[in-house]
Order: sequence, then structure tokens, then C-alpha cells
Amino acid sequence: MKLVEGFDSNYRYILVAARRARQLQGGAPPVIDTGSRKPCRIAQDEIKAGKVKWLIPEIPKLPVLAATESLNKVFLEDA
Repeated sequence: MKLVEGFDSNYRYILVAARRARQLQGGAPPVIDTGSRKPCRIAQDEIKAGKVKWLIPEIPKLPVLAATESLNKVFLEDA
């Protein structure tokens, strides 16, 4: 299966489509006109039309790593 344009993996595409379909099932209005009544198909059509925005959340750093980076910046700037 080829990658859907704009996605780094097919898995991410499925996650985005599923989340949007759940929003539609919960009462969110579709953002495009479509002939389908199925939330999954509407979500896929919205993604194909470029109407669904998504981003990859940044993974928070462990406190130890954040502290180490901060200390390295302080000590490396002084050198």
C-alpha cells in the first residue's frame, strides 16, 4: 500500500482518520460536502481534500535529560 500524501506512515493516516471519524460520530459537522453518510469515509474524504490538520506531538523529555542539557548549555557557553 502506498503512503497517503502528507503522511509519514500509513499507520499515522489510520490514526488521524479514526480520530476524525470519532469526532464526526460525536456530532462534529463534516467540513466538506460528500455523498457518504459513513463517518470513516467522510473522514477519509476530508483528509484527501486537505481539510484535516494534524501534528505529531513532541515527546516530553525525562527530567534528568532536561537538566543535563541545561547544565551542558551553561558549562559549554562559559568555556
